Amino acid sequence: MPAVNTASLPDIVFMLLFFFMVATVMRQNTLMIENNLPFADQVEKLDKKDLVMYIYAGKPSENYRQYGNESRIQLNDKFADVKEIAAFINAERASKREELVPYLTTALKVDSDANMGLIGDIKQELRKVNALKINYTTKKGSVVGR
Repeated sequence: MPAVNTASLPDIVFMLLFFFMVATVMRQNTLMIENNLPFADQVEKLDKKDLVMYIYAGKPSENYRQYGNESRIQLNDKFADVKEIAAFINAERASKREELVPYLTTALKVDSDANMGLIGDIKQELRKVNALKINYTTKKGSVVGR
């Protein structure tokens, strides 16, 4: 049996590496708030992460204390006011294909010490733009005894 020619193997490996480097989209938001997520005992994972719009809420982190000590909203990479949520949701919807818009989910990543009034205001704004699929992002663990 003749030996298998492996001379082109490095070319194939580098071609695959280059393809995945080009095709992969790295989406990362710089977290500007303290985000100590609350615990929940019944947790489910979201199926499609690309159909999720993230709204962060919590006190500004150490590097952003110049914005105050009260709970703030972060949309993508900037602090925002409650009134800016509608524009954020509409922009996210516009960036998706029309048939995917009904499947969009709004994920609230809220610090466990955040002001509940702020969360209520966020939910009111989401109702105004008919973004009714809401997910609360939590850590898995028992709520009792914490």
